Amino acid sequence: MTSGTIRVLIADDQMMVRQGFTVLLNAEPGIEVVGQAVDGADAVAKVAELSPDVVLMDIRMPGTGGIEATRVLTAAAGSTVKVLVLTTFDLDEYVYEALRAGASGFLLKDASADELAEAVRVVARGDALLAPDLTKRLIAEFSRLSATPRSPLKERVGALTERETEVLTLVAQGLSNAEIATRLVVAEQTVKTHVSRILVKLGLRDRTQAAVFAFDTGLVRPAGR
Repeated sequence: MTSGTIRVLIADDQMMVRQGFTVLLNAEPGIEVVGQAVDGADAVAKVAELSPDVVLMDIRMPGTGGIEATRVLTAAAGSTVKVLVLTTFDLDEYVYEALRAGASGFLLKDASADELAEAVRVVARGDALLAPDLTKRLIAEFSRLSATPRSPLKERVGALTERETEVLTLVAQGLSNAEIATRLVVAEQTVKTHVSRILVKLGLRDRTQAAVFAFDTGLVRPAGR
């Protein structure tokens, strides 16, 4: 981010959506829309050209869709761009695919201007855009989709200390750093340090991807599983 300004790219095949979000975000302090893309392929090209901090990515677009574009952007060597996927339906099947592809969160297209701006800020600073009640539903759905933990990922858990594994589990349950600190009776700064080390050791981009990792490795399961 330049001078604290969050640079945003909006990728949506509907011109009215792109223009509407552009107007809303440009009216927010500390946020600048630097470009628009009409589909996933265009988004990938525009990210290379404009170097935004956050991409608002529609999931469903003709041609290259939002999920494939998200996968390409987040897998690129040295990439730091965060993807916030846009969807019309709360928790539709594509949301899970988008999170697995590397998205940092999702937002409904009918979100208010304040919700939109806050989502961009949350994702830009690397926090998880997942409310606790939503996290519980995500855990259940990931558990249903991945009955068997993925072995290559599960092996990576061994790199974590016992306390780091405990913190990762709580992150995946939707707890904030302050809530984790209270639960473990430690300082909030200590939790922040643990989270940073977890992300580095596992090669993850942010808290959302840490939660996805925990779901996929079976560290977090719904009650009764």
